[in-house]
Amino acid sequence: MSNDPLNVIFLWHMHQPDYRDAEAGRSMLPWVRLHGVKDYLDMVTILDDFPNVKQNFNLVPSLLDQLQGYVDGTLTDKDLELTIKKADTLTVEDRVHILGSFFHAHWDNMVKPFPRYWELLKMRGFHLAPEKLDATLNEVQRYFSTQDFLDLQVWYNIIWIDPVFREQYKLLPDLIRRGRNFSETDKVALLDIQQKILSQIIPAYRQRQESGRIELSTTPYYHPILPLLYDTNLAAVSQPHDPLPSLRFSHPEDVSAQIDKAVKRHEFYFGKAPVGMWPSEGSVCQEIMPFFKQAGIKWIATDEGILANSIGREVERNPAEIVKDPAAWYRSYQVDAGGSDGEIDVIFRDHLLSDLIGFVYSHWNEQQAADDFIRRLRDIKSAMGNQVKDRAVAVILDGENAWEHYPADGAPFLRELYGRLNDNPDFAAVTIGDFIEQRSEPAPKLKKIFPGSWINRNFRIWIGHQEDNLAWDYLGQARRELVIFEQQFKEKIKVDQDLQNNIKKAWEHIYIAEGSDWCWWYGDDHSSDNDIDFDKLFRQHLITVYNCINVAIPEHLHRPIIQADKTLYPNSEVTTFIDPKIDGEMGDYYEWRGAIAYDVAQFGGAMHRAEYLVKEIFYGVNREKFFIRIDVERKLLTEDKYRIDLNIVNGRQNKLHCEIYSPDDSEQLFLFYENLQTKRNCKIDERTAGESPAYFAAESIIELALSFKDLTLNPGDDLNFSITINQQGHEVQRIPASGYLHLIVPDPNLEDRMWYV
Repeated sequence: MSNDPLNVIFLWHMHQPDYRDAEAGRSMLPWVRLHGVKDYLDMVTILDDFPNVKQNFNLVPSLLDQLQGYVDGTLTDKDLELTIKKADTLTVEDRVHILGSFFHAHWDNMVKPFPRYWELLKMRGFHLAPEKLDATLNEVQRYFSTQDFLDLQVWYNIIWIDPVFREQYKLLPDLIRRGRNFSETDKVALLDIQQKILSQIIPAYRQRQESGRIELSTTPYYHPILPLLYDTNLAAVSQPHDPLPSLRFSHPEDVSAQIDKAVKRHEFYFGKAPVGMWPSEGSVCQEIMPFFKQAGIKWIATDEGILANSIGREVERNPAEIVKDPAAWYRSYQVDAGGSDGEIDVIFRDHLLSDLIGFVYSHWNEQQAADDFIRRLRDIKSAMGNQVKDRAVAVILDGENAWEHYPADGAPFLRELYGRLNDNPDFAAVTIGDFIEQRSEPAPKLKKIFPGSWINRNFRIWIGHQEDNLAWDYLGQARRELVIFEQQFKEKIKVDQDLQNNIKKAWEHIYIAEGSDWCWWYGDDHSSDNDIDFDKLFRQHLITVYNCINVAIPEHLHRPIIQADKTLYPNSEVTTFIDPKIDGEMGDYYEWRGAIAYDVAQFGGAMHRAEYLVKEIFYGVNREKFFIRIDVERKLLTEDKYRIDLNIVNGRQNKLHCEIYSPDDSEQLFLFYENLQTKRNCKIDERTAGESPAYFAAESIIELALSFKDLTLNPGDDLNFSITINQQGHEVQRIPASGYLHLIVPDPNLEDRMWYV
């Protein structure tokens, strides 16, 4: 192994959508404020305890603007307003909103540890049908006292403040210890702490940049997918069979505007122009490279998959999941950006290592997780031999959304990881700028960079689906109307200050509408509780454009783009019985028709992972049995390092644990009844099929049938379950990420009643 340290680059991307509603004058959702007190400040101040660990942070300008809005009091949100409002003056509408919104947190890590908060959630109810939500909450709110609502106002804001601040602000542990019967004075003091934390964020990053501890980079201003701004037809390179918008969107000048605005705003906040940029979602193409160079950007970063497509060679990993030929992959490359000195450096992240932190290690003991990460780095270095010099392993991921899935918001894990890197001569945690500047030889050149994003090496999240394409068409139409207006009234605009202001405002809303976040939620890729809100806000930005130029608003902007209800909860109301053949094969489509479907990728939320080992789940019932089908990656059934667990909790809190193994190339199913402390092997064959409490098969898919009798469930009971994937004793995926999938055991006469209706 080389004596040179292996460079390790961490780049934490800090981003939230621009939630500001121009017409209402406030933020539509509270996530900038809440992530502000939970994730941004502690992520940089933790480095003070690890002086040899340098880090990189990418801060999106539109996020910084929103943070500053909360600091200077020009921005608010409905949740904040209803927190400030005295509990005894809340209207019924206020109370319904609070019950619907003030439990938005990771229940296992942020609600359940606090008995009073958990008590309030149980009073409200766990699984509320989305289509009946307001009616249900309107009924439930009558059972909450004024003190209950005051306690809820306080708890919602306590749990979003990072645990690290409990030592600094003594009120926080005092409130947690007391637990209930809070006062309005307590609430005011709590919000004062929240404001103090928010006010420290931007100065903290600037200070540590000036001391050389971190490097700050930026993203195009409103987080757009730059290749699609340049030309939506570029999507056809990686999506040749997908339909594209009917109105081609091609505006290189907007690429330039989004980059230039970002650089200037970054310099305003941090006193220094950035030299690096994480293009939104790692989205790149050859055509946009000159725009980076012209703005003074020296390096950008994207995903290893883009490098693979650019050089025509796949990333291969050995059985220990270490990249083969690592010296070729873990280095920067230069891409032509035009001109005599026209190269720009590109860093390519390790997708697997990034996903381990983003999605996997949250389920592990922090010491084991840190050990595993360091072991992987050591294996990479060993595989490089004497080629370690000028190499760097880049780990780039979301710096905020992952941590709520970790105990204590991820601090124990980060401390273990940084501690192992701080005094380890084998590794050097470096800034990207230092790595490039200290390179001993020029980086190899790429002839051309492949057009795509870090997600599946294409742009399908943002274009190709009917909803996405419609959004692009509406954006293109609004932009065209603005340009026509400017041309038509060019002379008048020169002398009319009000008109100039309106034109400037209209362009700002075009740039906001070009952001990637709107199309993240359109289509069938992702879904959340707030899909309808995002849809409304996107259309509102375009409506504002028309209002600014006094042009009639097209009727289509008053209609939702979203074509169906895609709320986060799968429909849990059984409407028909199913009776699939349990043979582990896809079989006939009609076998599972009528089952409830849960698309794992669609319900992934704000973060997206590279690989879902479980892709989709179907579940349903007949009069006697509960059926579940699990569509998986084949390696789950062929590699014995994996185990699938099905955890069922019925209405009486009896727990059934199903362990699915694949030892000796022979799948087995074990049912472990936690309340009975019994365990049975339920592998189905001709001899045991009539005696087993379960039917199970695993060939191309996994299918399972369990009797309600063995589950001790009766009609009307709740059936809650989750699925976990374990790899060599460590959890690597849970479905759903938190909570349970849910259904109500139906009446045996269900189909007769449904037919009658």
